[in-house]
Amino acid sequence: MTYILTVTVTVWAITYGLRAAPFVFLAKVRDSQTLAYLGRTMPAGVMAILVVFSLRDITFASAESWVPAAVGVVATCCLHLAFRKVLVSLLGGTGAFALALAMF
Repeated sequence: MTYILTVTVTVWAITYGLRAAPFVFLAKVRDSQTLAYLGRTMPAGVMAILVVFSLRDITFASAESWVPAAVGVVATCCLHLAFRKVLVSLLGGTGAFALALAMF
């Protein structure tokens, strides 16, 4: 019984500490120039890395390989430029990719 109680209290303390840590550390760096810079530049950098990672295995040997990916990328870019809504871009690009994949 003591073992179970010790494990439960330890798990609770670790979970509570991990959930509280961002608030404690964020208060200290809220006005940081570096954090503001990263907040502006990281989303574009993460998206660029995801695009490169997603398209790295595309071959141009046949249209079945690259056309669905190209349709998805173009649709996502156009939807994002038109609406500036992440969910619209994500769902529309995924739908366009799936439709192109089914057609080719």
